[in-house]
Amino acid sequence: MSITENVRFAAQDAGEVSAIFLWPQNAECVLVLAHGAGAGMNHPFMTALANDLAAAGIASFRFQFPYMEQRRRVPDRAPVLTATIQAAVHAASEAAPDLPLFAGGKSLGGRMTSLAAAEHSLGDVRGLVFFGFPLHPPNQPGTKRAEHLDEVRLPMLFLQGTRDALADLKLLRPICAKLGAQVTLHVIEGADHSFHVLRSSGKTDEGVLEELARSVSTWTKKLTGQ
Repeated sequence: MSITENVRFAAQDAGEVSAIFLWPQNAECVLVLAHGAGAGMNHPFMTALANDLAAAGIASFRFQFPYMEQRRRVPDRAPVLTATIQAAVHAASEAAPDLPLFAGGKSLGGRMTSLAAAEHSLGDVRGLVFFGFPLHPPNQPGTKRAEHLDEVRLPMLFLQGTRDALADLKLLRPICAKLGAQVTLHVIEGADHSFHVLRSSGKTDEGVLEELARSVSTWTKKLTGQ
């Protein structure tokens, strides 16, 4: 049984944005969940992920970036995105002050969360979760997008598929190794950037979503001593 609450919060100079707080009765922590570049918080992936996280005992606070709230196609500049993430973290902390707080997101949302953590303070956030960290543009291997991760002083969980065209694991694995013990890399065999798996893999998209939620639950429990 979960409680769904539709809320709004101020994204600093960008106006108000919408958010959905999905709170299971057995919630052990809260994850502030940012969406990817091309789809908002109500995308089927985001909704299904939030539901599976709730089933695993994780409350989620997913929200819109200003450009998505205003139905614009082009993402806001990084300072607006990171400021919105900071505001979302503050709103989630006020909504559930007694629960451990984590932050992250899908693709762009995850990368901007790590940038916010590197350049600013994310308050009481205990760790970051990346659902498909976009290390480089599609099929254009590079590591520039990961340079700021050296400045992140929080534990990080990378959830990556082996068919992700935006994250060559041959490049991502050394980055994670260099960052050391604060990083956990969970690889999902056969998944692409959207965590879709081919039928020939023997897996299902639903099963992958459940695996993502279980992995996050296991990781957060270790960090919170539960």
